[in-house]
Amino acid sequence: MLKTKHILLASHDTAGARAAEQLAFSLCGAGATLHHLIVVPEFWKGTMADDWLNNASTRETFGRYLESQLEQEIRTHLQRMSRETEKREIKYQYEITQGKPTECLIKRAATGPVDLIVMGSLRPKRNTGLRSRMLDESIFRKVNVPLLIAPYPHD
Repeated sequence: MLKTKHILLASHDTAGARAAEQLAFSLCGAGATLHHLIVVPEFWKGTMADDWLNNASTRETFGRYLESQLEQEIRTHLQRMSRETEKREIKYQYEITQGKPTECLIKRAATGPVDLIVMGSLRPKRNTGLRSRMLDESIFRKVNVPLLIAPYPHD
């Protein structure tokens, strides 16, 4: 069994990320802290649908709506994680950041404390949904701690 005190979980509430959450929970022993990193990919910032929103007021309204939807999804995710970690008596900290997912994970891992990084595997192409770009080859060269990748859940 791994002896880890600080697990960095990269999770964004998809099926693959939930598999990583379950794996991280199973690795949290007494005294461990689960550090949860949620990255809002930078592409959301520029999503304004200019092709069908033809005036500034409508674009601004749409932008506020999109931001509120993302905020609500993240809030719901954090509430679920808080309940689960409390039930399991796991110390829980979270960080929300915006940017390129791989770069954000590498930066967070470097700031420590991190003994292990847990993340989900890539979504199979046959499945629909968000295809995270966090699991990128550069991560294997740039992090100084073990990286554990949870297998994608099968139906």
